[in-house]
Amino acid sequence: MSKSLIDLISILDLEQLEVNLFRGNSPKTSWQRVFGGQVIGQAMVAACRTVEGRLPHSLHCYFILPGDPQIPIIYQVERLRDGKSYSTRRVTAIQHGNAIFSIMVSFHTEEESAFDHQDKMPDVPPPEKLTAEEVAKQPMFKEMPEFIRRYYESDRPIELRPVELGRYFGQKIDDGRIHVWIKTAATLPDDPALHMCALAYASDFSLLDAIMARYGRTLFDKRMMPASLDHAMWFHRPFRADEWLLYAQDSPSARGGRGLTRGSIFKPDGTLVASVAQEGSVRERRS
Repeated sequence: MSKSLIDLISILDLEQLEVNLFRGNSPKTSWQRVFGGQVIGQAMVAACRTVEGRLPHSLHCYFILPGDPQIPIIYQVERLRDGKSYSTRRVTAIQHGNAIFSIMVSFHTEEESAFDHQDKMPDVPPPEKLTAEEVAKQPMFKEMPEFIRRYYESDRPIELRPVELGRYFGQKIDDGRIHVWIKTAATLPDDPALHMCALAYASDFSLLDAIMARYGRTLFDKRMMPASLDHAMWFHRPFRADEWLLYAQDSPSARGGRGLTRGSIFKPDGTLVASVAQEGSVRERRS
């Protein structure tokens, strides 16, 4: 079993303390605050542990305070509703006695529908054309920032293969539309709920980049102070998080220190499996 799989499974494998109370831990990293996707994924796991026979179809959450990666996170689940077709759970993440994160997760019983449509997947190079070996052949690779090179290393729980590499070198994307292929670094067990939690974890990667792309900048610009404020996600069709998925992102608006981003997640065959929306704080540091 690879280190990446162990890391992701351990991140999402919560300890149950009481009927509606769970504890999650953070991986040992140099990060000064907990990765937002980790809290989303762990909170989803906590919610899923209290529902039987139904899978999540949507989530809506707020990041309230930065998480401390040095101590565990307590997840308190409230069972708000168990109807004939839908179940609703609210989960609060707690550290130092304070709520740092809150999420609502809705579950739905699978049913037939007279309506079935979706947007078309963007036409972009497949992940096979964006391997570390292929990217290394490009002259710009030697000048690529270290954090981007890390995308291609094997010890990450999520593999990322950005399509528009030029934006890391100051290229402006006028319409803010960017694309990145994502998947877990190793195979996951055959548990649909776990794959949803893993994709929720991955959905927070690079999303605010769509704002920066319009200006030829990145979130790793030392002048920037980026932070996720809220996050919403809808699951449309079955998928596996350990197979390549295209994350198509854009930003329709930014103003007043906040920016809105949207994401559509597709299987390589064009199937739309999930949609995402997030607002983030995008402030410049005052000199």
